[in-house]
Parts: sequence; C-alpha cells; structure tokens
Amino acid sequence: MERMDCLKEFGLKLPEILLPKDRNLGSWSVIACDQYTQDEGYWKRAQVAAGGRPSTLNLILPEVYLSRPDKADRIARIKQTMTDYLSGGVFDAPEAEAVYVERTTAFGRIRHGLVIAVDLEDYEWKPGSRALIRATEATIPERIPPRKEIRSGAALESPHIMLLADDPSHSLVEGTGQLAKDLALSRGEAPLYDGDLMLASGHITGWAVKDEAALSHLREALAALKAAGTQADGSSFLFAVGDGNHSLATAKAVWDEYKAKAGLSGTEAENCPVRYALVEIVNIYDSGLTFEPIHRVILGDEVNPDGLIASLEKALGGKHRDVADPAGLEAAVRASKASFGFVYIGRDGRQRFTLLETGITELAVSRLQPALDGYLAGKDGLELDYIHGSDEVFRLGGEPGAVSIMLPPIAKDSFFATISGRGPLPRKSFSMGEASEKRFYLECRKLFG
Repeated sequence: MERMDCLKEFGLKLPEILLPKDRNLGSWSVIACDQYTQDEGYWKRAQVAAGGRPSTLNLILPEVYLSRPDKADRIARIKQTMTDYLSGGVFDAPEAEAVYVERTTAFGRIRHGLVIAVDLEDYEWKPGSRALIRATEATIPERIPPRKEIRSGAALESPHIMLLADDPSHSLVEGTGQLAKDLALSRGEAPLYDGDLMLASGHITGWAVKDEAALSHLREALAALKAAGTQADGSSFLFAVGDGNHSLATAKAVWDEYKAKAGLSGTEAENCPVRYALVEIVNIYDSGLTFEPIHRVILGDEVNPDGLIASLEKALGGKHRDVADPAGLEAAVRASKASFGFVYIGRDGRQRFTLLETGITELAVSRLQPALDGYLAGKDGLELDYIHGSDEVFRLGGEPGAVSIMLPPIAKDSFFATISGRGPLPRKSFSMGEASEKRFYLECRKLFG
C-alpha cells in the first residue's frame, strides 16, 4: 500500500503539510474564525499582533465580519493572499506527515492532538448517518453556503476542525504522538514548531509523525478503535466532530459539488486534494480537554416555573425537590449525570432553587432539549436562550420573567453511545473549553490549483 494511502480504511490520509518559513507563531497562528463573534475588538488586536507579517489571519474570514457589506471583497483578498503566499516563498516545501500537537492553554491545561487529513467520503453530517465520521450536533444547512464562498476555489486550507476519538487507553493520539516525539528527540531533531500563541493564549509545540514505527502504531491504534466502535449493523463509528461541525459540512459540500462538475471517480477522485480536509484529532478522555454544558433559560412575562418543572418531570421521569441555596443546587447538579437545576423567582417574590433528579442514561441534554421544545410549542410569549457558566444561571434566575436551567456535566463515557444511538445532539449541547482554548490555525495544505 502506498505510504500516503496507508490509512485509507480508517477514513484518513497523510497530508502534505505546509508550514511557514518564519515560525513566529505569535503573528502567524490565529484563533478559529467562529470565536469572538460579538467582539470586533479582539480581531483588531489580532491584526496588531500579526504586525503586517504573513499570518493565517489573512487566510480566513472572522465570522464577526460575515454579514458585512464588504464580505465579497474580503473573500477575494483572502483567496489572492493564499495564491501570493504559495508563490511568494512564505512556506517551506510540503512534507507528507501528520503532526502531533501539545497545546498548553492559558489555563495551564495540556491538550494533545493529531493533525491529519480526513476523507470526506467517510464523513456525513445528516441524521441517521452510519459513516466513520459523524456530526455531534445538529447541522444547520443554511449556514453552509456562506462558508462555501470561502472554501470553493481556495488555494489553501488551514484547520480549526477538531474530531473526537473514544480512546480510554490513550493509544491513538497520545501514544502515537509520544512515540513520534521520542524518535525525533533520539535523533536530536527539533519540533516542527514551538512557540507562544498570540494574545496570551498559551503555548503550542508540534512534532512530525512520519516514521514507519509511529505510523505502524497509529494504524494499530486505529484498528482497535474501529473494531471497538463497530455497531450491530456492521458500521463503525470512529470519530465525532467536536468543533467545526459546519466547517467540515462545508468541506464535504464543496467536494461533492466539485466531484460532480469535474466528473471525478476512481483513482482520479482519490488523489484529488479537494476530497480531503485537515483536522485535529483529540481523545475525548484527554485530561486537558474540558467539556462544559451549555445551560438554558426560559424568558417571558408569562413564564410559569411550576408548570415548566411539572412538564419536564413528566417528560423525563424522576422527581423534583427544593434545595436550600445556590451552592447546594450547583453541587447536586455537578455531582450527577442526569439531574437538572432550576433557578427562578417564586410566588412569594424570593429566589427558589429546585432539583429535578432523573434516571436518564444517555447524555442529559439529548433528552432535555426535545422536552423543552415540546413545552415551548405554541407558547409565543416565551423565549429559549443559551447561557454559559453557573454565575449566569443564578443571575438570570434571580430576575422576574426568567427560569434558568442548569445542566449536569457532559458524561464522556456515554458521549459516543448517545450519538450512535440517537444521532447528532441538539443544538448548543456542549462547549469544548474556553474561547481562547479553541484551535488556532497553523498548519496549511494546498487545496485547489
């Protein structure tokens, strides 16, 4: 089997990685475009940090600008910059390799990753998918066309997509990466890159994964995970999209359209760069990967806390009980896999705290959201919003016309089983870490042209 195709059965391919000659990561590497969407000031500070040097900032469209009237001009400049970087000596020669990433975030957490290319033929975001690579959250088709404008015909791609692997043995990413790192150090080789990320977002180091010993270990780890993820119908669930659901869905849409227009098939299709997308694979059990639940709040003058709790108790099962104070409610929810906390103003005008304990065995949000949708159907005076952090739960729940709902922690051990059994999770189910911990654009790969 050709070295570049040695991972084909796992929906992967060794990409030809492009890295800048100038490894000043503080100016080159920029956070994912879908962060700080309400904070244009962040992106202006990023522009200052780039300092006019070559930067991935010039290769992306931050979504804060997605609805601006000059969007078409921005996209044209991005695509021209890609071409200029390729022809202007910005990059070293491409290398066929994966990249083992060690990322220390600003919070001191160390996360490990493996940058590699995925075969878009082995990915499907639609509900009911039995593909190797599946979406974790509901994909909104209307969000794909704006992103297609950027990727279609683009000379380069750089990844902010993160895939999750269900690997309690830590063999795939951590095991392969440590072996590749040890082999490089034994030969006195330096990492591919090593430096601080811009705007105090931590540190990142990348090591080449291309030795046969490391690739052999990678294949063995993948084979074990694929076997463990095989379903009764013979399909296997190998990777779940953790971040970048819509970006990967866009990459597939661009490939499907390009393949059809060009009439590609067979070897020609397999060798086409557009068929693949760069991602970073992360182990869901990585101690540096935090999963935070996204809480809910029901807003409206007609909100009825008692009616809401009674409705959810009936839909989800279990029993509710009052809790004396915020600390007690938060402790009970955090210690559970399927208990929900309610914060609201009672009929006596005082803040109330109620715990609904259930026997749900799937991820709790996968049952809660449909129950909430059912309760809100036809209640035009009520609005559902999504909130981050317990402080917001208690703050909003202390205001009239609001009921905050605190969700339990994301249970990593039931994450893949829930998606396999129920399909993609509801919208706004979880957040992977804080905003500054999201993936930064760094590695590139030639796409079109």
